[in-house]
Parts: sequence; structure tokens; C-alpha cells
Amino acid sequence: MTIFYNFEPPAGGGMETNMAKEIWKPGNMLYPLPAVLVTVSDGKGNDNVLTIAWTGTVCSDPPMVYISVRPSRHSYSMLKETGEFVINLTTEQLAYATDYCGVKSGEKENKFEAAKLTREPAKFVSAPLIKESPVNIECQVVDVTHLGTHDMFMAKILCVHADKKYMDRNGKFHLSKADPLVYSHGQYYGVGKKVGKFGYSVQKKSRKKN
Repeated sequence: MTIFYNFEPPAGGGMETNMAKEIWKPGNMLYPLPAVLVTVSDGKGNDNVLTIAWTGTVCSDPPMVYISVRPSRHSYSMLKETGEFVINLTTEQLAYATDYCGVKSGEKENKFEAAKLTREPAKFVSAPLIKESPVNIECQVVDVTHLGTHDMFMAKILCVHADKKYMDRNGKFHLSKADPLVYSHGQYYGVGKKVGKFGYSVQKKSRKKN
């Protein structure tokens, strides 16, 4: 899994006496994050799947995302060769497969078979979709930024596949019904209960009719 974190108190002590919080040296503490399964292909019939937590939205218009991958990963060369990948959202039911694909290398085994994941053809890219995923996002790389431990692949979204079983009668998609999976500091979690919606803090309350 493309995860890196290192939280340690600064040299000479941890907590300052006049503060209620410890001060740590810089580290990745932006949690929780989506734990996604990313599928790639070399364009020659060889596919792989890897687990990514360093991923997120870049822009909404045009729709863009990113993933960060260590150059040492088996999938890295496939990403560089084809410039394509699919982000497959995960669920609590996919927790085992998500972890397995993060700790095993596709160089040594077929992780689709080992994790019991089903390939489905994508519409625009050579990388396959994962059938068990509620949402599959086809992506085309537009830029690669060389950083430290990871390289960031910025990509435009070509299309989104949404599982019909999570749609209501009005065609609204309810991802919450799929029990999405997130990652936080070495642990996997469900997302929990709904506590509000965007804009609810300023929404005017409707008056009840007498």
C-alpha cells in the first residue's frame, strides 16, 4: 500500500508544559482517507491491482483526481507506459481484498485471483474495472510530478461507472448503502452514520403548518 507516516515527538521532549497537545515533526496526518483499489494494465494483456490511500480530488471542472505511487511498486511501470488507470472504490465487504492487494506484489502472483476480484472491461482505458466495486472511475494521466517517496499521477476523469443497485427510484446514487471503506493511520474503518449534509448549517428551517 502506498502509505507513509512517521509521527514522533521532536528531539528533547514531546509535550510542551503550557499546551494541551503534543507537537510532532512534520508527517502525514490527514485522515481518514479513501482506501481504493487501483487497476492498471501494460496494454499487452497484463493487468494488476494495487491499494492506494494517497488519492483525492484535484478539480471538479474539469473533473480530475490524483494517485501517488512509489516508483518501486510493480504497477508503476504500467502507469508510466499507458498513462491510464481505474480508481475502484472499496467497501467494508472488500476490506480483506483491499488489504491483501496493498501488501502483496503483482509481480509474484495474480492478485485478482488471490483476492477473488472480478475483472470487467472499461469503456475508454485498457485497465479493467473491478466488478465488486460500487464505483469505478476511468482515468487518463495528464501529468506526473516527481516528489520524494512517491510520484503523483494527476489525471482527468474519462467516465464513472456506478452500480445500479445503489440507486433509488429517482436515479439518485446512495454510496452509503455500499458501506464505504476508509483508511486512518494503519486501520480500516466504515464511515459511520450520517451527521448532516452540505449546507445544512445555513439551511433555513421549514415552518410547520398549523
